[in-house]
Amino acid sequence: MCGRYASTIPPEAMVELFKLIKSINLLPRFNIAPTQPIVAIWESAGRREGHFARWGLVPGWVKDPRDFPLLVNARAESMAEKPAFRDPLKHGRCLVPASGYYEWHTGPDKKKRPYYITRADGQPMALAGLYATWSGPEGEEIDSVATITVPANAQLSAIHHRMPAILLDERSQDDWLNVREVRAAEAAAMARPLEDGVLRFHPVSTRVNSARDDDPGLIEEVAEEKPEPPKKKVAGGQMDLF
Repeated sequence: MCGRYASTIPPEAMVELFKLIKSINLLPRFNIAPTQPIVAIWESAGRREGHFARWGLVPGWVKDPRDFPLLVNARAESMAEKPAFRDPLKHGRCLVPASGYYEWHTGPDKKKRPYYITRADGQPMALAGLYATWSGPEGEEIDSVATITVPANAQLSAIHHRMPAILLDERSQDDWLNVREVRAAEAAAMARPLEDGVLRFHPVSTRVNSARDDDPGLIEEVAEEKPEPPKKKVAGGQMDLF
């Protein structure tokens, strides 16, 4: 699962990297969490623009978003069959620009330790996503997004068994956004794990656990905390570390 990420790409770089027709006003973010507004890129009438959307997809057929479960991620293996993702895969594919994302590894001591994962070459990421627009009875509209996950490659499986679908090159990004000519089945085949070595990761502070924290220090590497050795029981019910 991908449940937190960072996006620090300057607006002018966003325009150049993703061929937007205009820039979008955004500030660097270091701890983006579900339900928050995010920047997503999609095409409309051949025009590629950045939009603010809610992270947590709400299909157009939902009666009341407040009664609908939070759909932050779509599993690539099943999104073509799921009612919530089936139409967005055909008509609502998008890119979510990111500088890196966070994942938590559960150690032998059952503690979860966060890691920050980026491209090894330092370039921004384009996460594959799906978007939908919900229209309410009073004319209100909500644009919303789910990011797509795939099985982790061997390198990332040391941390977690899933990873986001990341589109590395310009051709794959163009095809993903081209809902007019690239069919859903072809697009779904593009959502697959990256090869080992494309990404790198390092441990970060547990401050990232709180969505209230959002500062550059969250992505900085920290010393990896070693799990405590298990305590052994001895006669009389006492605990012994030796």
